[in-house]
Parts: sequence; structure tokens; C-alpha cells
Amino acid sequence: MRQAVVPALLLALGAPQLASAQLADPIPAPIVKGAIAIELAPVATGLTAPVQLADLGDGRLFVVDQAGKVLIHRNGQVEPTPFLDVTSRLPELGIFGTQDEGDFDERGLLGLAFHPGYGDSQSPGFGKFYTYNSEPVGPAADFTLALPDGVSFDHQNVVTEWQVDPANADAANPASRRELFRMDHPQFNHNAGGLEFGPDGYLYISVGDGGNGNDVGDGHTEIGNGQDLLNPHGSLLRIDVDGDNSANGQYGIPGDNPYAAGGGLGEIYASGLRNPFRFSHDTATGALIVPDVGQGNIEEINIVELGGNYGWRLKEGTFKFDHTTGAITDDLSGLPPGLIDPIAQYDHDEGLSIIGGFMYRGSAIPELQGRYVFGDFSRGFFAPEGRLFSADLATGEIEELVLGLDDRDLGLFVKGFGQDAEGELYLLAGTNLGPFGALGTIHKIVPVPEPGTLSLVLIASAAALVVRRRRR
Repeated sequence: MRQAVVPALLLALGAPQLASAQLADPIPAPIVKGAIAIELAPVATGLTAPVQLADLGDGRLFVVDQAGKVLIHRNGQVEPTPFLDVTSRLPELGIFGTQDEGDFDERGLLGLAFHPGYGDSQSPGFGKFYTYNSEPVGPAADFTLALPDGVSFDHQNVVTEWQVDPANADAANPASRRELFRMDHPQFNHNAGGLEFGPDGYLYISVGDGGNGNDVGDGHTEIGNGQDLLNPHGSLLRIDVDGDNSANGQYGIPGDNPYAAGGGLGEIYASGLRNPFRFSHDTATGALIVPDVGQGNIEEINIVELGGNYGWRLKEGTFKFDHTTGAITDDLSGLPPGLIDPIAQYDHDEGLSIIGGFMYRGSAIPELQGRYVFGDFSRGFFAPEGRLFSADLATGEIEELVLGLDDRDLGLFVKGFGQDAEGELYLLAGTNLGPFGALGTIHKIVPVPEPGTLSLVLIASAAALVVRRRRR
């Protein structure tokens, strides 16, 4: 079954098609190892597919596991009872049908954001948080797309508001569920799923182009969803969770959104994106950093501004993209004006799918200060060959991070990053391809110990993991 699915899957994920206009090597210069070395301190094992980590600054780390749970990590261990469990709301995961550690999916529980007023009893957001997850096709969607007769949507993606249980700070109240909106999604892939409140107090939501490849096919409009301002796909959305002036009355549309007064969907903040799986605001400057997973050639990092159009499906990175072949060229003739290029990019000699991280604003690794830390899922789709990078977003220069004193390979699929209240960063990863098994891990990015010594952090972390394994 898996072997039969692989060719179609790789095409949908962006494997390049043969075309005479295709650039043989879009970016010849390789990404080299830089001078910055890091170490990875184990924080948690035995997870499925951790894709996000959030910190409220109260000693708890909230971990989003794609398989359907929000878990609490506290005092060196993952609590046995989840903060939230939406497993029963998800579609059946696993596109190969094996539902084992070699199976894959892009659907699931993908995003989490706590209201800025979560801890303030005087705020309308007191105790409220938000999730982004996939669900089977069910109620009528707030946002849909035209499909040919006899063709059905693969699933729906839903943004939901929840409240914490007033009697238990470690548990959501399932009865508090309030749906903000749901979107029909044509194919299984390109769901995006990022959620983050910006410095302006609004909720930013990343939405993929609907799936398939080339932004074409059933459920993709004539100009491509990324360029179609009348649907949310291929866009970064911005909403006011405390408002009610949306079409369904469940949230607000900020008045300064570019199409709030017409000309496009009022929720859209920026367009021309393919699959911006993760994004983040720089905690020091407020800059909105949005990596975008590419088609068959280019992975990119964008600084996104209000009303910006970042090119997809007209461009892939800085290159012109041909949606009929999947080819790219450096001949930019015929493109409309105003498309915004990424500030950094790399080609598929280096990896397959960019996984967005954070601008480093911690203090443990001074060399990383002011650099953007991110990764790539893997060099090969079926092998755990992820990579860790840092970038100077002022120049676009990308360097690979040196891992440990021995400059070893990572040996993991990179699934996400986290940032704690002190600005320190975490790697979310695993040796399992998708949301199955118990091989997901969390590591804190820490300084490399001095030669000839062992890091106390690494010793303590490893000891804690051994104790937890024995308890199981």
C-alpha cells in the first residue's frame, strides 16, 4: 500500500516534475556549518509527534502533540493527564494506512495559542485559549471552495476557543468549546496550522493553500488559492477573538485589515503563501517572521507585512513558478508588480520542508542573540535526517548549527520549535515519520559544554528521563 502511494504523495508534497525550463541548481552555494555550536538537553521522550510548545511563565510547558493532545510538562516530566484531548475529533490519521512509525500525515492537532489576558481576571480573555485542528467533514463550513460533482473535501480545519476548568488549572473545560470558524480543505496536505497572538492583541492564523501540488486541482481556483483573495487558503489571517463583526458573529475583523472594507476576505492579513506551517513574532521588535514550505525547489523565510503578497503560486522563493509543470526559472518577465520576495531562502539540495522557529532572545548562548533559529524536516522523506540552522535576517545568510563537541548529525525528523518565557528555545522532533508511535522527543537548546567536561544540564536531564522510564 505504502509503495503504491509514494509517487502520488511525493508529487503532492512538491517533488519537481521534469520540464525543459527547470533550473538545474537554483541556489548553487551550499549552506555551510557556521561557528555557532549548540547542545541538545533532553526534556521529554515518549511523545508521538510534538509540533508546538508554549510557556505561560508559571513553571508549565504546554506541548501540542499532533495526534490530538495538549500535554503539560512540569518539574521535569510530562503529566499523565492531558490538559486537552481532542483525539476523538480528528479524522483518521495515516495516509499509508499502516498507522505505524513509518506512516505519515499533515492533519491533526496543529496549533495552540493562549489569550494575552489568560491570567488576568479582569480581561475578557481570562482563562481562554485557542486551537487549530483537523476534523472530518461535518457541519457546513464558514469558508468553502467549489468542487466538481462527485468530489468531496478531504476534511475541515477548525479554529476553536476553549476555557480552562475554573476548578482545575491543569485541565480544559470540554463544555466551554466555542467554534470560531471552520474551513473546508480539499486535500490532506498543506494545512498550515500556526496560531499566535501578535503584539497588537489579535490572533494570527496561518492557512495552507489547500493541498495537492502546484496549487491546482479540485478545490483550487483558476488563479490558485494563494492568489485568490476571496478564500482564506494560502494566507495569513488576523482576527479579533473578543469581537463579533465577522460574518458568523463568532469573532471580530480588525478595521485595519487590508480587506476589511472590501476587495477581498476581511480576515486576510497577507497572501501568496503555500504552507506556512509555523510562524512567530520577534519578542524584541515585533517583526512577523513567516517561513513558507516550498514546492519542489525552494524553502523560504519572509518578513510579513500588512497586505503583503508573497508570491505563491506565481513565484517559489525569488524564482518564477510554472504551475503547469512545477518548474522554476530566473526569468521573471510577465509577473505582476508588488510581489514580495523572501529575505532568506535555500534549495532542496539542503532539505525538504522548512520548519519555522524563533528569533533567539535568550541569554544562554550569546552567539545566537538576534539570529533566527529554525530547521528543516529532513534531507530525505523516509529517513530522519533533519537539520538545524540559524539565519541573519538582515543579510539573508543561513548557516547550519554545529551540534555538540563532535559535530554530529541530528538523526531526527524536525517537527517544531518552542520558546520559553526566558527566550530560550526547544527542539521538537522524533525518529518516527508522522503522528504514530512514541518516539517523539523534546530537547532544550543549550550551550556546548567545555571540552573534557560533561554538562550538568545534560546529566540531570538524562537522569530524569531514566527515572521516568523506570516508573513506566
